[in-house]
Amino acid sequence: MDIRQLQKNEALPMGLLLEADPSKELIQEYAANGFCYVAQQQGESIGAYILLPLNTTTIEIKNIAIAASQRGKGYGKKLVEHALSEAARMRYKTVEIGTGNSSLDQLALYQKCGFRVLGIDRDFFIRNYPEPIFENGIQCRDMIRLEFKTETSFI
Repeated sequence: MDIRQLQKNEALPMGLLLEADPSKELIQEYAANGFCYVAQQQGESIGAYILLPLNTTTIEIKNIAIAASQRGKGYGKKLVEHALSEAARMRYKTVEIGTGNSSLDQLALYQKCGFRVLGIDRDFFIRNYPEPIFENGIQCRDMIRLEFKTETSFI
């Protein structure tokens, strides 16, 4: 799998990004101020993520997605590790990520990659999305915020 940063003139891999965030408008908004990376295998785009600077020391993985047909193969972990490496290369000290309370697999993955729970934004998904989101039979209501300190990593 090859991972590369998209150039500003390249189209966003919207199909992939919509796998992680159902709002095209929100994706376009944060992508305009961030860095989008795409993962390709044999010429096919199979994953993507966006890094969004929050301030001079903190950057957020705002969206991370793997094509449904490619899940369960370790590509998500590789994307997270790549994002952490890019953040460290860009000299950010903290990487944040948020996911839904119903995103059980993602919560496990992020913690396995070294993220720690930072806080909970209660009713985030109720406030920001017009349609209810369900995952794993659970309504996605709250945003679980996690952080990773790059200066304590081995990247």
